[in-house]
Amino acid sequence: MGDKQVAVVTGGSRGIGKACAKELAKAGFDVAIVYAGNDAAASQTIEELKAMGSDASAYKFSIAEEEAVNDGIAKIIEKYGRIDVLINNAGITRDGLFVRMNSEDWKAVINTNLTGAYYVSKPVVKLMMKQRSGSIINISSIVGILGNAGQANYSAAKAGLIGFTKSLAKELGARNIRVNAIAPGFIQTDMTKDLDTEKMSEHIPLKRLGEAEDIAVTAKFLAVDGKYITGQVIGVDGGLVF
Repeated sequence: MGDKQVAVVTGGSRGIGKACAKELAKAGFDVAIVYAGNDAAASQTIEELKAMGSDASAYKFSIAEEEAVNDGIAKIIEKYGRIDVLINNAGITRDGLFVRMNSEDWKAVINTNLTGAYYVSKPVVKLMMKQRSGSIINISSIVGILGNAGQANYSAAKAGLIGFTKSLAKELGARNIRVNAIAPGFIQTDMTKDLDTEKMSEHIPLKRLGEAEDIAVTAKFLAVDGKYITGQVIGVDGGLVF
């Protein structure tokens, strides 16, 4: 247990989560990443974080399972003794038109993308309340604001994260715990690699997709510099939502 600040990033082995982990490591944090399945990606990410001077570690569990989350977060607290920043980033998609969407696809997305953030935040918030400090950043999406055909489950979960963010910010502000959300637009990740990016770019004022690093620098700002910012939803979307 050191004096360095500690960040926990769910879905931290790839994409936006990995970019956030690296940005916080660069800012001097020890970083614990949580991941669900890809051992090779997690190992690679930990190597990169350690090369940046971070006492980084990886924890494999499903954030959709409450008991697994409680055990996992307990191990993180046992190792580091503190958690200063939590980034609720882990998410899945099960896209399909609503009339054809089965209940399993609905539940899977809600359980991971929304209820998972609840499970992870619960023990972390208790620790932050004792510390009387902390920053929680929930990765939402512009589809939680705009909606999107074929993504009723994903949009509902991401909209839920926004309400979750605003409510927690009101509850925890007196304990010096800030809670904000980032709403990414179309970002170049594994989730968007099969989409027609040229066609998508036509609708974006900046005429291009964003990169994971665009989300990461915003997360770092909210975690480190935005000391008087809480309860906000920051759109990082190239101007798609005004």
